[in-house]
Amino acid sequence: MSVVKPKLYLNLYWHMHQPDYRDNITGQYILPWTYLHAMKDYTDMAYHLEANPKARATFNFVPVLLDQLEDYSEQFVSGHIRDPLLAMLARENLEYLNKEERCLVVDSCFKSHHEKMLEPFAHYQRLLNIYNALQVQGSTASNYLSGQYMADLLVWYHLAWTGESVRRHNPLVLSLMEKGSQFTVQERLQLFKLIGELIAGLIPRYKKLQENGQIEISSTPHYHPILPLLLDFKSTRDAMPFAPLPACNSYPGGRLRAKAHIESAKKSHQKRFGELPVGMWPAEGAVSHAGLSLLAEQGISWAATGEGVLANSLHKSSETGAIGARNDYLYRPYQVTNGVNDIVCFFRDDNLSDKIGFEYSKLHASEAVSDFISALESIYEENESGEHRVVSVILDGENAWEYYPYNAFYFLSELYEALTEHAHIEMTTFSDILNRAKQHKKITIPLLPQVAAGSWVYGSFSTWIGSPDKNLGWDLLCDVKKQYDQVMQAGVLNHAEVEACERQLSVCEGSDWFWWFGDYNSAVSVDSFDRLYRRNLSNLYRLLKLPIPQVLNQAISQGGGDPAVGGTMCRGQEGE
Repeated sequence: MSVVKPKLYLNLYWHMHQPDYRDNITGQYILPWTYLHAMKDYTDMAYHLEANPKARATFNFVPVLLDQLEDYSEQFVSGHIRDPLLAMLARENLEYLNKEERCLVVDSCFKSHHEKMLEPFAHYQRLLNIYNALQVQGSTASNYLSGQYMADLLVWYHLAWTGESVRRHNPLVLSLMEKGSQFTVQERLQLFKLIGELIAGLIPRYKKLQENGQIEISSTPHYHPILPLLLDFKSTRDAMPFAPLPACNSYPGGRLRAKAHIESAKKSHQKRFGELPVGMWPAEGAVSHAGLSLLAEQGISWAATGEGVLANSLHKSSETGAIGARNDYLYRPYQVTNGVNDIVCFFRDDNLSDKIGFEYSKLHASEAVSDFISALESIYEENESGEHRVVSVILDGENAWEYYPYNAFYFLSELYEALTEHAHIEMTTFSDILNRAKQHKKITIPLLPQVAAGSWVYGSFSTWIGSPDKNLGWDLLCDVKKQYDQVMQAGVLNHAEVEACERQLSVCEGSDWFWWFGDYNSAVSVDSFDRLYRRNLSNLYRLLKLPIPQVLNQAISQGGGDPAVGGTMCRGQEGE
């Protein structure tokens, strides 16, 4: 008589995040990525769960992203659009654009993965061919482009950034794509209105999925700061023993700032989703014992990070350094305690997560799904423990899909269907696992005695600190934070001014700026984020009513590389 193996529990965890792209003094959006991902990826990801009610997953929404989504919705209501590219779509007359406006359109509207987002559309490709022909002739191309060309380019760019679920079901989008060219002002305004409706519907859609029990929604400290580095730069050396650190020995008042980001995130989550978050994805999956303890002190029950962190932590916790077989230690949650507060930590399967992020876009959807299911079945079959294995697949829920045909429509549809119909795999959420463990349903949560500080990327902080340009970014932040503390202590600002300064400081503390510093990233991406980071630091000096240091006129990093998927995502392990 064969023994029935315990089911394999699968945690699919989609991380939704965009940094604050606003100039918080003028209110203008400097980059358009929040609203573009909203109309493409956040709409599609909700659709796939709505289309398959048996599917379950966890979504992580970073509060600074939700802030911007609500801000865009308010802009549509007020009619005052503060995103220049979006405003251009609704502009009545495009014949008499100035040089700066023309450059904005042509520089922006060909920025996408051409193979999957431009070439499939013949009319859009023709617009690029016209532009390239003018460039070859050595002319200033935009001078020769008519208002109708600009109108058609703006429409096609926004159609390409529309979710596949919308492209298949919305009558307006279907009619525009069929027409293909010579779009009228009225048609542009209809598309503009639809974008507003899509964005306004996002939070309610995800909240309904949560209320239906299909998804869990977690949060992240509000502006996506790397908690362990705010708490202690030296935590870097757990995984990088010889890493050079910033000249400033520590981030001034880092613990208070870390706590403020967590508390603000809890308030945001309660406001948007009607309840406090049970779990959090620490920004970049960056954890340390101190960072996890701080989350636990704030009432957070679970967190998640990378596989490399677990391996490093088990090495650190072992007297001999031996950690056993990967399949035996990876597929279970662990408890971390400071003696008073406990938190459970889940760890990413780098192989499966990175296959979705980097490999499956090159395969036919059915091949990719078959490979994914086969890998899970192998984990299931190899389980001789008598307990459920818990597999956590964690990755960006937005940037991967533009490299898939049809925004991964077929891949995600077939994946959810295959998973929900599988006899031995059960889609679940992190909180469900905790509840099952409390009921002693063949899930134990062992203690992880020591936590080696690190992130989901390589199990270290190398993506954010330890190189000259990244360390310079931290030193510039430390400098303004010291000035901030002095001004706050002096009490010379009124309440509204203090709030504006605190918000601006929070933006500067986000992880994304440091992510992009480095010669391995493209020069264009590095330049745009470098400029925005220095602009944010400069704005903080302005709000503090202090002179802006000359050093902020100089680039921090240059770039020049050609990373996979444009550098928006990274693999969990080096050398893959």
